[in-house]
Amino acid sequence: MTLPNTLASALKSLLGRTVTQSHKVLGGDINDAWKLTLKGGERVFVKRQIAAPADFFTAEARGLAWLAEAGCIRVPQVAGHARTEDKQAFLVLEWIEQTASTTRSDERLGEQLAALHAYGAPCFGFESDNYIGRLPQINASKPSWPDFYRDCRLLPQIERAQGQDLLSSSLRRSLDQVIDRLADYIGSDEAPARLHGDLWSGNYLIDTTGAPCLIDPAVYGGHREIDLAMMRLFGGFGPRVWEAYDATYPLSAGWEARLALYQLYPLLVHVNLFGGAYVSQLQSVLRSLC
Repeated sequence: MTLPNTLASALKSLLGRTVTQSHKVLGGDINDAWKLTLKGGERVFVKRQIAAPADFFTAEARGLAWLAEAGCIRVPQVAGHARTEDKQAFLVLEWIEQTASTTRSDERLGEQLAALHAYGAPCFGFESDNYIGRLPQINASKPSWPDFYRDCRLLPQIERAQGQDLLSSSLRRSLDQVIDRLADYIGSDEAPARLHGDLWSGNYLIDTTGAPCLIDPAVYGGHREIDLAMMRLFGGFGPRVWEAYDATYPLSAGWEARLALYQLYPLLVHVNLFGGAYVSQLQSVLRSLC
């Protein structure tokens, strides 16, 4: 796909430079994306979403800035975001050249993610709502992690899935059972961690120096085990990541048993985004809890 004229014009207005080269690249499930070379030689990454909500890329830029604020792990710098004259939203980030992961880069990811989590967050929640994938994510501050996980994570996704007839009555009963017993499932109290919020293997990369870099966040302050649960759910992270993480910020007893609890949220998100293909996986995780 060639770079649309309206996007090229909007980029020139935003950045003050013309695009000299463009190459289509992967942009995930909901965005079109390009690697662009600007006049002067700088390369940037641009992603566009035709029907994005008005604040979609504002939320992503805010999330990247919040992760960068901790100074623990690399995230791409934001060059800007705007809308084209025909109302297409786009975000411009620095281009990060990638290389393959190594044992040392896995260790650095574990160490730096642990440091990010330990840096902490002001509350359970965030200063504004944002998105996970294309779904809205509520970030209202709550006094406790169980309250936040129930009211801002599980219940909104359950109600959305119910409204789309994606949950059987037995599946809904199992989810209600977990919610009723949430305080029993959740382990010892921890201060809010600074979370990436959507940490699967497609949302991190390794730069040419071997440093890990996090992309496409859905940030908030929450229990650190929810990032770890997402990482385990879809795989792609080597054993040295977990060993280095635990050596840097030791995990609480029983954390592996709680992964199923924290995998409920991303699985419900996937049920709502992609339909019934994830229902059986959700059922399987629920069986391990109920």
